Amino acid sequence: MTPVRTGQAPDPLTREAFGERYRRRFTDPAFDPEREAIARLEAIAWDAYQEGRKAPHTRKAGPEFADPSYDLSVEWLDTRDRLRAAQARWHDPAAPSRVLLVNGSARNDGTCPGEISKTWRLTRAVRDTLASDGIETDVLDLSLVTSEFGRQIHPCKGCVATAMPLCHWPCSCYPNHALGQADDWMAEIYERWVAAHGVILLAPTYWYQSPGQLKQMIDRLVCADGGNPDPTTTHGKKPEEAKQLELAGWGYPKHLAGRVYGVVVHGDVAGIEGHRRNLTDWLDWMGLVDAGDKARLDRYVGYYGPYATSHESLDQDTAFLAEVHNAARAVALAVRELREHQLSDPGAQLADPRPK
Repeated sequence: MTPVRTGQAPDPLTREAFGERYRRRFTDPAFDPEREAIARLEAIAWDAYQEGRKAPHTRKAGPEFADPSYDLSVEWLDTRDRLRAAQARWHDPAAPSRVLLVNGSARNDGTCPGEISKTWRLTRAVRDTLASDGIETDVLDLSLVTSEFGRQIHPCKGCVATAMPLCHWPCSCYPNHALGQADDWMAEIYERWVAAHGVILLAPTYWYQSPGQLKQMIDRLVCADGGNPDPTTTHGKKPEEAKQLELAGWGYPKHLAGRVYGVVVHGDVAGIEGHRRNLTDWLDWMGLVDAGDKARLDRYVGYYGPYATSHESLDQDTAFLAEVHNAARAVALAVRELREHQLSDPGAQLADPRPK
């Protein structure tokens, strides 16, 4: 048996340290009249933390799982059911064609910058183009993470690096109520990816890479590439069982394979080609199918110009705007071919000697 390496985790918080962290969210003096009530809630939260009540609401898994008697999170089951329904809609030939548009910028005019992002403008342009082609769109605006109360994408905990079957599809690491990690947007985001026939990522380049909230979403989608749809086979998060499963032979199922994609990346000084390549390589790895070279786009806007006039630079770059419209049209055409079983993906039926 491959040993499980341990010894990194810190000691649990003391009661004093836990209370200090818990009370920070109630710094506003408006909470002062309710300090006794907050203290009672703190005591309940401390008990949940000590007892490790990650999923306080569970039910027996039932006959469709490997261990019917295992207690599964009701929240995880609800997400799993919504993903299965979304996949059924994806397969339904009578359902409208649907493209997920991911606005990867952190900036909007409802938070510190006080101005919309150029990426948001490009996202709206793509939405309008697809609508004119009769494609239903779903706009996933990741800037809400920076501007909306309770909107979070928690980081990936890296379960896959212990063993692939420990990474559940959908992710079962969250919500973790014992640690106060309750507001996790990914349960909804998984459903929106599954329901889409096509996906277009639009992103600015931050220091040669994707903005943080976009990268968080990408990391959390690792469970869509090889993830385990049955947490009872590992009895939750038991690494020994997960290692045994993987070493016995694991198929690494690609849960989002077959969807069409496009990518639009922009920047102002450097890094756009590497950024675009990172995104397209990732989507290729996940089993998505690119919509051709016109749907893989990276361009500079206002190259080395002032940040203050970057929107004006975008206004003037009519060629880039036309290319963005073409990227949308390429994805629309590819989605039609996909749904009519005419989209060519040479090599798709070949056996992969390296399924990981």
